[in-house]
Amino acid sequence: MSNKSLKERTAKGLLWGGLGNGILQVLNLVFGIFLARLLTPADYGMVGMLAIFSAVAGTIQESGFTNALVNKQDITHKDYNAVFWFSTIAGVTLYIILFFCAPLIANYYNQPELTRLSRIYFLGFVISSTATSHNAYLFRNLMTKEKAIAQAYAISISCIIGIIMAYNNMGYWGLTIQSLIYVSIINLSFWYFSSWRPSIEFDFRPLKQFFSFSVKILLTNIFTQINNNIFSTIIGLKFTPHSVGLYTQANKWNNMGSMLISGTINSVAQPVMSQTCNDRDRLLNIFRKMLRFTSYLSFPAMFGLAFIAPEFIFITLKEKWMACVPLLQILCIWGAFLPITTLCSNLFISKGKSNLNLINNVSLGLIQILILLISYKYGIVVMITIYVIINLLWMFFWYFLVKKETGLKFHDALKDISLYALASIAAIAISSVITRNIESVFLVLISKIFITATLYTGLLWLLKSKIQKEVLLYIFKKRVL
Repeated sequence: MSNKSLKERTAKGLLWGGLGNGILQVLNLVFGIFLARLLTPADYGMVGMLAIFSAVAGTIQESGFTNALVNKQDITHKDYNAVFWFSTIAGVTLYIILFFCAPLIANYYNQPELTRLSRIYFLGFVISSTATSHNAYLFRNLMTKEKAIAQAYAISISCIIGIIMAYNNMGYWGLTIQSLIYVSIINLSFWYFSSWRPSIEFDFRPLKQFFSFSVKILLTNIFTQINNNIFSTIIGLKFTPHSVGLYTQANKWNNMGSMLISGTINSVAQPVMSQTCNDRDRLLNIFRKMLRFTSYLSFPAMFGLAFIAPEFIFITLKEKWMACVPLLQILCIWGAFLPITTLCSNLFISKGKSNLNLINNVSLGLIQILILLISYKYGIVVMITIYVIINLLWMFFWYFLVKKETGLKFHDALKDISLYALASIAAIAISSVITRNIESVFLVLISKIFITATLYTGLLWLLKSKIQKEVLLYIFKKRVL
């Protein structure tokens, strides 16, 4: 593939990936506000307690084969078909196991209602298991536009139904049914947009060539899911559903922000870098450009979310959710760096070095679980603060692995990141001074957003940021990134 062709596909993928994730997060924002106003922290807490079980089961049924299919140079029908049947059978088997384990889960949290709730909620990963190959097909072929359309339909329809159920006092059942409808629509859409179809042929031999690669992805994703959901598990055991709900709400808004950027980068990073993995200099240039682009979006978005959190939560979710503001602000600090780690993971996977990704995530996950089990007695705020500090310090280990694969120099990495981090902090600091005497909470929110965005863009213009210039030029169709 020519350099120009790759640039065009990357730019198009980033455009639709960003647009799709942007639409998704806006819809999540709008519908999330309605749901949070109708539901209580305890309702979110009940569903949040089940997240870790569903996430781990979903990871096992996928087993890292999506990345394996994307990385394979010469793909065949038998490859997709083997993954389809394995994923489907694994999904059904895991559901049966969790169906009978539901009473044990309910006893663990001392919440009898979880038995029935979990048996419905866990159907989500069974439905997802039937579209693993179709998702991989869209991902491999950079069909980000189609995935964006699927996400928009799924979130719109599912959230409307969720709001109707919440309005009729169905509480956590509304969240559960909403989740199932979302999964169903998005996976049906993957079938619709993908031209590949399975055949009744149970030949699992192609999985052997994926195993050494995919098993490391599987273990990495399991630890990642455990790490992402360990708070809900520990808080659910040691605290109340109300506390779980506060954390779940804070983490939800943090994830919406960070996933907007991560999802955009994720939509193209692995397929693009896998095509240049044998050219170290070219790979380094692509990685650094994506690193700057990621930083350009991530720092103002996440630091800005922390900045406006008090006004945003008060206006949208009302006073009953204000206790989640400190949790959200702390999480946003790490949320600003999370898309960078996602980019690093895509680098290792694109080079077939899933073992590096595994070692990194497992080591980090074990340390975090140990620290959290020790620190829970000091309260949720202390737990989250320690979690963020550990992840920030671990960025040095991420860098060490990236340097080994690309030769990226530390001062270059620091230069690629620090410009956007410092510009974001400076814009927020100035905006804070300008808006501190405004009394209207609505006017404060609007002013903070407008002034901070203007200052950030202006500072980067003065500093002659190449990424910002290229983004603006591409938006106005003058050139390709």
